[in-house]
Amino acid sequence: MSDDLIAADDEDRRVTVLIGARLRALRESRGLSMRALAAAAGVSQPFLSQVERGVSAPSMVTTYRLASVLQIAPGDLLPPPQTRGSRVVRAHEGRRLPVVDRPDAAEGRVLVLDEASSLHMVEYRIGADEWVSEWFEARNDTGVYVITGRLHIEIECGDSVELGPRDFIMFGAGTRERWSVVGGDPVHLVLSSVDEVPAS
Repeated sequence: MSDDLIAADDEDRRVTVLIGARLRALRESRGLSMRALAAAAGVSQPFLSQVERGVSAPSMVTTYRLASVLQIAPGDLLPPPQTRGSRVVRAHEGRRLPVVDRPDAAEGRVLVLDEASSLHMVEYRIGADEWVSEWFEARNDTGVYVITGRLHIEIECGDSVELGPRDFIMFGAGTRERWSVVGGDPVHLVLSSVDEVPAS
């Protein structure tokens, strides 16, 4: 294993532990039991316990559900970067983030997703056999830009759209949608969203 991969694994473990500690502190500050938070977020109490102990990391959907129950932005569950100013994320860097908590779920690569920035960006390479068809609700304005492949997006209101290379779609806050891969080729895309910036 290369030094880069070892460093990435160590960073993933560090972030997982910090997420767990942050989640527990927020839960306790709101007077919620682990059972109550788990039930409200639609996850099991044993899994939530693993997350709080830094043993497991929540998926993107679970992160958003927990944040919604705690009435915070999803990025508030994540630790701030160790450095401020400009930030470069190399091709081999970025924490892996599954869409949902199941073994065949598609994984994203986190480019920006922390409480120090209102900008959230996650890169996805979704294979035809990877699970991604989970209903997802946009907390704030959210954009999807397809780089390669074809993606079908079903919107809860009944609309649907198919995106190809260099196509872009934006959802308003509160929109519920789910994805599926069209054809046998994988889809490479970037998901971006912006949290509301508090008034100064």
